Amino acid sequence: MQPVREVQSTSHFKKVSGSSWKEPGVEVDDLLTPCLPSDPNAIEMKWMDVPGEKLLEPVVSMPYMLRSLLNTKPTVNGEDLGKLRKFTEDFGQEG
Repeated sequence: MQPVREVQSTSHFKKVSGSSWKEPGVEVDDLLTPCLPSDPNAIEMKWMDVPGEKLLEPVVSMPYMLRSLLNTKPTVNGEDLGKLRKFTEDFGQEG
């Protein structure tokens, strides 16, 4: 979700090259990707102003993953894990 959040919260985009949405083997040079306002090629615009076929989303990178680990709450708690252990003891087998 980090790249999606970046796209939604950015105020500037810049033109870049990449694969066309309509023809993946064709390289185009008019895609838009988020950038900092200080980027010399920055164009002030909101993500809703970017045509869907022109958006080049940021690549998921290690900093995004690390930020997610800091901000994402566990989907199970200790009680859930205890129930799983009990179920495994009663009916299942480990690895």
